[in-house]
Amino acid sequence: MTRMSLVRIKTRFCRGFDSSVGHIVRNYSVPASSEKHEKKAPQYPPIQDQFFKERRRRTYEKWHEDIKSIKTVEEKLFKINVPRYYGWKSLMMHEYQIPYNSLDQAQYITRTHLVKDMKLPSYYETLLGSDQLDHIVQEIRSQVEDAIAFEYIDRKREGILSENEFENRFLIDSTMAEAVVRQVNRILLANLSSKYSHLLETQVDYNSRLEAFWVVGGIDPTYQVQKCKENVPYLKKYANDPVDRHIQYKGKPIAQLRYDFPLHEFISLSESENPALTVPQYTLDPRTLGYSHEWQHGTSIPGFWPGDKSEFGGLSYHNCSYLTIRPKEYNDEIDALSTQSLLASYAWLLSQACYQGFSTFNDLTYPLVTQTIITNGQTWSFSAYQLNTTVVHSDHVNNNPRRNVCWITKPLKLFEKVENGKLVGFNEDVLRYIVSFYANAPQERVGINMKPYLGETENVVADIEDPERRAWLEKHYKHLVSNRPRHRLRPEIYAWQKIYMIDNKRRPMEKRREPWQFNINMGRRRLDDHTPEYIPKALRPGGPKSRKKWANTYYP
Repeated sequence: MTRMSLVRIKTRFCRGFDSSVGHIVRNYSVPASSEKHEKKAPQYPPIQDQFFKERRRRTYEKWHEDIKSIKTVEEKLFKINVPRYYGWKSLMMHEYQIPYNSLDQAQYITRTHLVKDMKLPSYYETLLGSDQLDHIVQEIRSQVEDAIAFEYIDRKREGILSENEFENRFLIDSTMAEAVVRQVNRILLANLSSKYSHLLETQVDYNSRLEAFWVVGGIDPTYQVQKCKENVPYLKKYANDPVDRHIQYKGKPIAQLRYDFPLHEFISLSESENPALTVPQYTLDPRTLGYSHEWQHGTSIPGFWPGDKSEFGGLSYHNCSYLTIRPKEYNDEIDALSTQSLLASYAWLLSQACYQGFSTFNDLTYPLVTQTIITNGQTWSFSAYQLNTTVVHSDHVNNNPRRNVCWITKPLKLFEKVENGKLVGFNEDVLRYIVSFYANAPQERVGINMKPYLGETENVVADIEDPERRAWLEKHYKHLVSNRPRHRLRPEIYAWQKIYMIDNKRRPMEKRREPWQFNINMGRRRLDDHTPEYIPKALRPGGPKSRKKWANTYYP
């Protein structure tokens, strides 16, 4: 060992030694203090239940809070569909397909109390005096009679319908209903706009797209679900527990009237918690009624896109011509009309609530009201609906104290028949109901935050300042709600595979190619689980040799 190396070793060992005091110097990061440190009680995190159901509940609650925290309407609706690449397995409910004996089921999945006295709320009695109402009816009666008589007698439809379509009773009645509704709406708006200023700014939509998506709990599990859980040890004891079902409603109203402000509520939210407002229990599998399931993304569209100024519905017309082809043995016209009105009103209000920042997982903070008219041109049924809650998933379907309320009248005939170019037996009571619905003016909710779960400056995607993010969200949201099929359809297990490869091991040498053979559940694939869009070299922002070759995605 050289002398230089010995010097280095000694220097290294003597760095912490002070020769003047003869002891080793210690450096303290915190100066010593003589003051006594106060003892603080330790803060422990809360102890959480680790059972499967509780862990799943906390996961769902976090997802629901994430949806609530999103600022824009489109991103909230986007977020609901992110967990499923191929969409949710949804129970499809179409407006004009009303199964027999389905009224209780419709009330249960919408948590709606149906008033039994077949009358509208007493609120309509305060809108117009009897003398004023009679005066308006007498003013417009002759115009309504002439317009309806013209549609039934003088209107030529040879250029609209083919010869074969003239023999279709359902199509003829549907065409007549649409024509009568357009005429009645035109006459009412022309005559009442001078008396009621809110009608001057009314937006009218014809044959608009009405869709609503929600989740309902408390439904009995299917046989397949029970067997799947029984095969998993920690799920076996939950095999018979109720499950959630995803509901997708699709309707096509004849006409819709929209306002800038909502209609006045019939009852308060506290009154909707009255236990006397009963809701029937219907936990059976909906397929027992004849419904079917399809894989598709959940869409909530009230007939217009987010950002429209007139975003509150006031009145909607619907067609009931399906009753002409409904089996006469059912003898359930009133129940069918009640079911149609209840589902159409709930779906329209729910989709409007989604545009205000609420959803099937985030409940309303104020009620919404709509009016519905169902007609085939001759028979008219009127209903009023108040939406008080949208949360009916999981245990909320039974524990939620709020109930939605629906009032509906008996079907009334506007006229008995058309004879000699005139209407015979014209019923003025029907016209009184229609006038009352148009006279019901919307009111601004003073002191209420109408959009508590949306951003202050960003309510819709169009408000986003970043052009790239705004364009991406607009494009992909419209593609999502179009529900076009994927370029590669969802993999399925074919019948021969089920027989020869699963139930009976007859093809042991078959090469494994399908996802299910590798225990991959394609139904659980997430919407953002895909390769981003490729950027060609000539279009890359950093030049041809830039490593950024995948475009940005902006999933919420």
